[in-house]
Amino acid sequence: MTLPVSVIVVSYQTRELLLRALAALRSACQGEPYEVIVVDNGSTDGSADAVAELFPDARLLRLRHNVGFARAVNAGAERARGRWLLLLNPDTEPVGDVIGKFVAFARANPEHRVYTGRTLRPEGGDDGHSAFGLPSVWGYVCFATGLTTLFRRSRWCNPEELPGLDRSTPSRVPAASGCLLLVERALFTELGGLAPDYFMYCEDIDFCLRAARHGADPVLVPQARVVHLGGAASTGVGKRVMLLQGKVTYLRLRWSRPRAALGRALLAVGVAVRAAGSRLTGRADHWPRVWAQRRTWRAGWPPVAELPPVELVGSPSDGAAPPARVPSDLGVERPR
Repeated sequence: MTLPVSVIVVSYQTRELLLRALAALRSACQGEPYEVIVVDNGSTDGSADAVAELFPDARLLRLRHNVGFARAVNAGAERARGRWLLLLNPDTEPVGDVIGKFVAFARANPEHRVYTGRTLRPEGGDDGHSAFGLPSVWGYVCFATGLTTLFRRSRWCNPEELPGLDRSTPSRVPAASGCLLLVERALFTELGGLAPDYFMYCEDIDFCLRAARHGADPVLVPQARVVHLGGAASTGVGKRVMLLQGKVTYLRLRWSRPRAALGRALLAVGVAVRAAGSRLTGRADHWPRVWAQRRTWRAGWPPVAELPPVELVGSPSDGAAPPARVPSDLGVERPR
C-alpha cells in the first residue's frame, strides 16, 4: 500500500527528545495517513528499546554503528512506502498538523518536488534555519573578511543565511534544511538519496543542488511549522568542526579542484580571523579551539569508499520487504 507520507526520524543519543517528538507528532498529525520510520544510529541510551516499547507502530531500524545522518536517512528510505518522504529531526515538535499542511501544499503545487517549512525557536519566532543559499565564492569571501558577522542581516554580505527572506509566504529557496524536509520519494530514489560522503551537515544543501538539476524547485511552505530545539545532538566546538567538515566535503564533491581549493582557503582564513579576534577580545572563545582542529575539518568527511558498510542489528521491527531501494552507499555525482 502506498501512503501519502513516510516520516523518517534519525536519532543518536536523543532518547527523551525522540520520545517527545514522536508523541507530539502522533497527537498533532491525525489527518493524512502516514508511517513513521525511526533509524537509531547505534545509540547507547536506550532510544531504540524505548521506541519499540512505546511506539510499536513505528518501523524501527537499529544500526550497529553511528553512520551519520545521510546514510541513516537512506537506510530508512529503503523501507519507505510513502509518496513523499518527510525528514524530521528528533529535536522538533510540530505546530499543528505539519504533515497535513505539507501534503496539501505539495498536492496543489507538485512541480516543486522539494519542500521545507518554518523552524521556530522554543520561545517563538523563526530561527531562520529551514532554508539556505547555496555556497558561493562570494559568500566565502564574506566569511573570510568577517562581513557575515558584521552585517549578518544583509543578504549581500551573508548570502547563505538568506536574511530578509519573507518566511510568512510561500517562497522559492535555493536549499532546504534536512531538519524539516519533504521530498518526492521518486525524486529521492532517482538521485540515489542523500550523498553518503557526508556524515553530518551540508548533505541537505547538496541534495537540493542535485534536485534542482533534475528540475525540482525547492520551496518554503510557511504553514508547515515545527519548534526546533536546535543542535541537541551536537553543540559547541564539535558542532562547528563538523559543520566545517560538511562544507569542505561539499567543495570536494561539487566544485572544481581550483575553485574548491580557493573555498577551503577562504574558510580557513575566516576561522583564523575569528580565532585571532577571540584572543584579542576574550569573546567567542570557541573559535581558537575550532582553529586548533583545522587539520580535521580541512580534510572534510572521508569519501564513502573508505567507510564501513551500514549494518542492521537484528531484523527491522516491521519485518516487511522494502518496496524501493535507495542504496545507502551509492556513489555521488562529481562536479560538472
